Amino acid sequence: MKANEVRKLSAAELDAKLVELKKDLFNLRLQHATNQLDNPVRIAEVKKDIARVKTILREQQGR
Repeated sequence: MKANEVRKLSAAELDAKLVELKKDLFNLRLQHATNQLDNPVRIAEVKKDIARVKTILREQQGR
């Protein structure tokens, strides 16, 4: 997910996206712990997406 895509979303959509990404991260960590994860790089990607969403939420609050 690119920052441009995230900036187009409303605050409510960003909150929903953040919840979804956190669930994804939990599931990925669970799969990693049980040695069922195919692509471990996906964990880092989801973490970065969470950071992007949080950053843009914070920017919108400042306006």
